[in-house]
Amino acid sequence: MTIPISSQLNITELSSKINRWANELGFDDVGFSDIDLSLAEEKLIRWLDKGFQGDMEWMGRHGTKRSRPAELVENTLGIISVRMNYLPPDQVDPIMVLNHPELAYISRYALGRDYHKTLRKRLQKLAQKITAEVESFSYRAFVDSAPVLEKAIAEKAGLGWIGKHSNILNKDSGSWFFLGEIYTNIAFQSPVAQKNHCGSCTACIDICPTAAIVEPYVVDARRCISYLTIEHKGVIPEEFREAMGNRIYGCDDCQLICPWNRFSQTSDLADFAVRQNLDTATLLDLFSWTEQQFLNRLEGSAIRRIGWDRWQRNIAIALGNSPYRPIIIKTLKSQLKQHSGWVVEHIQWAISRQKSQSNHSI
Repeated sequence: MTIPISSQLNITELSSKINRWANELGFDDVGFSDIDLSLAEEKLIRWLDKGFQGDMEWMGRHGTKRSRPAELVENTLGIISVRMNYLPPDQVDPIMVLNHPELAYISRYALGRDYHKTLRKRLQKLAQKITAEVESFSYRAFVDSAPVLEKAIAEKAGLGWIGKHSNILNKDSGSWFFLGEIYTNIAFQSPVAQKNHCGSCTACIDICPTAAIVEPYVVDARRCISYLTIEHKGVIPEEFREAMGNRIYGCDDCQLICPWNRFSQTSDLADFAVRQNLDTATLLDLFSWTEQQFLNRLEGSAIRRIGWDRWQRNIAIALGNSPYRPIIIKTLKSQLKQHSGWVVEHIQWAISRQKSQSNHSI
């Protein structure tokens, strides 16, 4: 009979080494867990049954592989979970940007380099260090790149608790961090779960511009501005457009209002430094980019994956929400010939909104 790899190791000693290596690689915390995600699976099934995933059909496409790690990666017995802070220290105050409708609000996680690349590279290095220590070690590393319940795993690993906005919260670091996982053939044990410290607070629910948090811990993605501006590929329902304000890529309102983010930590990694002045860019400047400029200037950015059409769609809506200015209508009209179909619909809506505001200002 083959002796399980975990029986041949001093797990406490190995975990201590992994903690040290993870810290050296720039991770802000690391945890370990078993692979029992049965409770999370029940919640996922209820969420999918209600259709809250919207166009994200891939959330249910893989069946139980998402909630049963050993079905996704054979011989998985335990999981290493990491987190990495991403707030750039030199960013312009996000509340200020939201309060200036001529500026473009971009979710804080997307101001710098694509986090997938940054975390994946470091996770691979961490796995290589473990491989050098444990000869029979096998693994697969993930950064939002496969059917993985990363938040439930992070919670089991002791990195925090899932807040009412559905993000992971940590008492010492708030929620402004990325997550990554290494599925392994080492049977780690989960620590005692962290207490949920949300209490009676409903700030995130109350602040949501589109009422997407339909009940504590449950988000209807179809109403969420992050989903609408990033994942949704077609026409954004008119009922949500005004509430989007100047948010053109993602939405951070539920995190900005969260009391626990008083303890958030910034990142000194150059990868997460603000690029292309995206924390202060004006809507008109971004809307004037050609498709090639969009591709060139956002190379290496997570934003690039939504494509130019969705980028223009989102900015058009934000321009429609801006206070009336003749230059906005002129700029919107100048882009009509560059697009067709559903993008044009949003530009025309924005022009109509601007004209309506013009009439009201007379």
